[in-house]
Amino acid sequence: MNQKICDRLAALRAVMKANGVDWYMVPTADFHNSEYVDAYFKVREYLCNFSGSNGTLLVGQKEAGLWTDGRYFIQAEKELAGTGVTLYRMQEEGVPEKEDFLAQKMEEGQTLGFDGRVVDTKFGQKLEKKLKEKKIRFVYDKDLADQVWTDRPLLPCHPVTVLDEAICGKTAGEKLSMLRKKLEEKEVSGHFLSKLDDLMWLLNIRGSDVECNPVALSYAFVTGEECHYFVQEQAVTDSLREHAAKYGITLHPYGEPLSYLENGAVCGKVLCDPGQVSYAFYKTIAGHAQIVDGANPTELMKAIKNPVELAHMQEVFIKDSAALCKFIYWIKTNIGKIPMTELSAAQHLDHLRSEVEGYLDLSFPTISAYRANAAMMHYEATPESHAKLAQEGMLLVDSGGQYLGGTTDVTRTIVLGPVTDEERRHFTAVAMGMLQLTDAKFLYGCTGRNLDILARQPMWDQNMDYKCGTGHGVGYILNVHEGPQGLRWKYTEGMKEAVLEAGMDVTNEPGVYIEGRYGIRTENVMVVRNGVKNGDGQFMYFETLTFAPIDLDAIDVSLMQPKDIERLNRYHAQVYEKIAPYLTEEEAAWLSEATRKIG
Repeated sequence: MNQKICDRLAALRAVMKANGVDWYMVPTADFHNSEYVDAYFKVREYLCNFSGSNGTLLVGQKEAGLWTDGRYFIQAEKELAGTGVTLYRMQEEGVPEKEDFLAQKMEEGQTLGFDGRVVDTKFGQKLEKKLKEKKIRFVYDKDLADQVWTDRPLLPCHPVTVLDEAICGKTAGEKLSMLRKKLEEKEVSGHFLSKLDDLMWLLNIRGSDVECNPVALSYAFVTGEECHYFVQEQAVTDSLREHAAKYGITLHPYGEPLSYLENGAVCGKVLCDPGQVSYAFYKTIAGHAQIVDGANPTELMKAIKNPVELAHMQEVFIKDSAALCKFIYWIKTNIGKIPMTELSAAQHLDHLRSEVEGYLDLSFPTISAYRANAAMMHYEATPESHAKLAQEGMLLVDSGGQYLGGTTDVTRTIVLGPVTDEERRHFTAVAMGMLQLTDAKFLYGCTGRNLDILARQPMWDQNMDYKCGTGHGVGYILNVHEGPQGLRWKYTEGMKEAVLEAGMDVTNEPGVYIEGRYGIRTENVMVVRNGVKNGDGQFMYFETLTFAPIDLDAIDVSLMQPKDIERLNRYHAQVYEKIAPYLTEEEAAWLSEATRKIG
């Protein structure tokens, strides 16, 4: 039994009872529906011990459940052990959705509680619809967990920096004009914006209020003439004040947007993205203006990188790839000669990245997962729990950096010693799928759902699958996960799909995960480009940004078709050509062998 978690849940249930709350919901989010959150917002982890980046905890007086996706099933099972919290594996057969579970469990007239600032409107509305018949009452103006978490960390606050507009491609003024044009087209008088990376992109600023994500806690309300920006006063620098004055941006304290909205500042029609704006803010705005639901226009603008951004990204990805190649060389030549662990390997790679010109931070904590640990897609080695590396099996390393000029994300699975025929077969299938998608030619109008099969087919041919999407967008000196573009096969009602536009970047990361044994993933980042345009339409293709060898020690050539072999040889020739100039003589010699022609 995990007594610590059991005690915390008991304390929460006591607070729930005192406040007349029958069920309490705790998602993984901050006030801005961010994917990754600061320690202040890790309430769900505090209450149930699950540390993954996606999950929702539902607590009743007699039971509790945790909902998470396929990336975290193995991890969640381990972390929930002894807590009394039941794991609900999302999208698995027979597993109810959260709202269906509540509709089944709650009695007529009962009360559901949640902090309305950390629940997005879209899900809040889904709960309203599902629980209406039972006349369930919502209490969303109280953070009950705050009464339990007595040593809760402080709200993060760090200085906001203003980017040199030479690396942005467009000024904040130009971006505000683009946004206002979209608002005019939608016939709305204002737009409430709370998505942090959208705000950073729009105003050409960055922060550090979320680990590895260069964002500042803030909100904005934009009209045809004004831009009101709400940010913590301690985060405001002289350069931000000058920047704001230059572009007509009015600064307000971070805690004031609700009162600002309530005091008649909003009227007419206001654009809100219900998938991003919190339930509490949406309800407040709805009381004073007519809301027009729609995606933040900034999301698509941000996703399509401009020529200046793309040029900087190409430079950054080459340097980042060179650091990764140096790491692979180091681990290949030193395994069995010096002591190594998952943790020390990650630390060495992090150090190599830190020496790259323009380095700012990691883009996410490095995943260094050996053998069975690699079956957990988002495993993280810690000083308290990590594996020793040996001259056998494979090490999966998923990593990336934040640079002044781009954000990177790359995974390689590295052979440390003998591997089984099954591991070789699966590794080869992953490589073939990744390269097959890389070579895709497609017509404009396709979404990621049209293309996902290209990466997944070699696994499906073996009656296997991986329980996650194949790819996601990557920010520009911003969040490593970015939309609206993505690569996934499954249709989900209500889920947004985005046409793949020239200038968008997307990851390409198929994998195989065998619980208790091993995990394999190979990941590159690609940019969508315009190809031939003719009477059949505008054809598109992908340009690769990431250049690092795919480990030939795990490739089984006998499983590959001539086209698969040609793709791998062509990619490896590019790797050597682009990366060798950044390596020492010994490293370059190793890379030549690692990228040799096969077949």
